[in-house]
Amino acid sequence: MASQSALRGRGAQSGAVPQRFGLADRQADGDWRDAMEALDGPPVKLRTTVTEEHPKTILSFNQSPDIAFDRSVNAYRGCEHGCVYCFARPTHAFHDLSPGLDFETKLFAKPDAARLLRETLARPKYVPRPIAMGTNTDPYQPIENRYRITRALLEVCLETRHPVTITTKSDRVLRDLDLLTRMARLRLVAVAISVTSLDPVLSGRLEPRAPSPAKRLAALGRLAEAGIPTHCSISPVIPAITDEFLEQIIARVAALGVQSCGWIPLRLPHEVAPLFREWLAVHYPDRAGKVMSIVRSIRNGRDNDPGYFTRFKPGGVWADLLRARFRLACRRAGLQRISFELDCARFRRPERNGQMILL
Repeated sequence: MASQSALRGRGAQSGAVPQRFGLADRQADGDWRDAMEALDGPPVKLRTTVTEEHPKTILSFNQSPDIAFDRSVNAYRGCEHGCVYCFARPTHAFHDLSPGLDFETKLFAKPDAARLLRETLARPKYVPRPIAMGTNTDPYQPIENRYRITRALLEVCLETRHPVTITTKSDRVLRDLDLLTRMARLRLVAVAISVTSLDPVLSGRLEPRAPSPAKRLAALGRLAEAGIPTHCSISPVIPAITDEFLEQIIARVAALGVQSCGWIPLRLPHEVAPLFREWLAVHYPDRAGKVMSIVRSIRNGRDNDPGYFTRFKPGGVWADLLRARFRLACRRAGLQRISFELDCARFRRPERNGQMILL
């Protein structure tokens, strides 16, 4: 049973100030606001705010040897889904914001993203390779309903015939089914939806503002039925918390016609580790020690292993057991992990004024 002190509707249970970058501790300056919470108590409800930002570029490039993509686009910073385990939480620390509650309540949107992408694709030296969406924060988090930035990006990709991959936890992806279907016919898109458990109560604690597991499974089925290359990511697998659902998820998505499935073990980089420990203490104090003991056993005795290749491929007895369970369940369900081949040869470079190059 969850502790009575749990912060309802949020994944993180606190908003500690980041300390990694040598930032000075904030000091009270005598303003009346310093005593406001002590006098009035904490806010009744945390409100989500969105700040619009206008970067000069939108594509991010990486040279990581163990990541399958070399470029990505993120329409938003921060994520209201509030998944407590999210490996992207530490990015808020770069801006002197908390990877805890700030990450899921102080969001940033990039309304110029589609224009910036078009400008990048128009550069004479640009060479197309699949653009990954959803690699940092979810492109279909709730504020996409208002901003529709992800849809605008997909429209640019369809117009220019540029391939893209999407990773999300939301069935909101179905709102762009018209674009995705057209892109799939041209081999320009593949979609992955992450499913962590089949228990809506557990998911409500882990991912408080993400759609329920049932909605995600239904979305996987709709995508597969529409002929869109579809992958289910069982991510993350949390020992002694979500691993019991491993075989059931595989069987369910196979029955829905999903072509591919994979799993990623829990990762706890930087500030995510103390946030996750805090979450365990609030929601699962009876097994917190066991969970972290298994996590350390698959991460070479640490909360997190940041090494290339090993960060996605844990070691030890527990990791071997999970790996064997996954393989056996996939074999029984007739599933395998497929590398969807997208077509870069169709790319049509846009003119900087928005017109397409015909020849």
